[in-house]
Amino acid sequence: MARPLSVLPTSAVPAPRARAARAGVRIEQITIGWMTIEALVAIGSGLLAHSILLTAFGLDSVIELVTGGVLLWRLSTEARGGSMARVERAENRAAWVTGIGLILLCLYIIVSAGAGLLLHDRPEASPVGIGLALAAVVGMPLLAWRKRAIAGRLDSAALRGDAACSMTCAYMAATLLVGLALTAALGWWWADSVAALAFLYWLQHEAREALDGARAGRGGCGCGDPSCEA
Repeated sequence: MARPLSVLPTSAVPAPRARAARAGVRIEQITIGWMTIEALVAIGSGLLAHSILLTAFGLDSVIELVTGGVLLWRLSTEARGGSMARVERAENRAAWVTGIGLILLCLYIIVSAGAGLLLHDRPEASPVGIGLALAAVVGMPLLAWRKRAIAGRLDSAALRGDAACSMTCAYMAATLLVGLALTAALGWWWADSVAALAFLYWLQHEAREALDGARAGRGGCGCGDPSCEA
């Protein structure tokens, strides 16, 4: 049964938690490095290819870069062995930023997919963009899986929310690739936008959980299950 940070001692962070936090720091460093490259390449390639979705994919990376930076600060606070009270404050702030970031991702999907449908935007092939999307489809789920594992060890709603950001990146990359394929094969220019909108069902749920955890001021999983807070 998970224990909220508030019931843990306010002295130094226990060694097992500090080790888990250090693992989280490494994951977030990888995330920030990748998101920096992804944002620059996707936005640049999207503008050159006149692709709304590819450019929006790069803007999504900017949002994830911000949430990743906040998570790096939160995990570094714990990895350095500070007091649990300080870790709890960092967790709560990170949970708020991550929750807001997920809400922005929801808005980003609505705007970009909606614009694609209204403007009849046909995804345009960009070799660089396709390569970037393929890398995201493979790498982001692995990062998300690792983040969820570490979030469970740290009882971190913020890190769990950041894992949802990574899954969003993977899903949007997949819709971009599927959209290109269906447009070329069947002329279904609308397929990627519709698939992106369908993803909102899962993403809004993750955003609500992250914000619920932030409002409760706890470092728990954010699942809303009272047993997790006991």
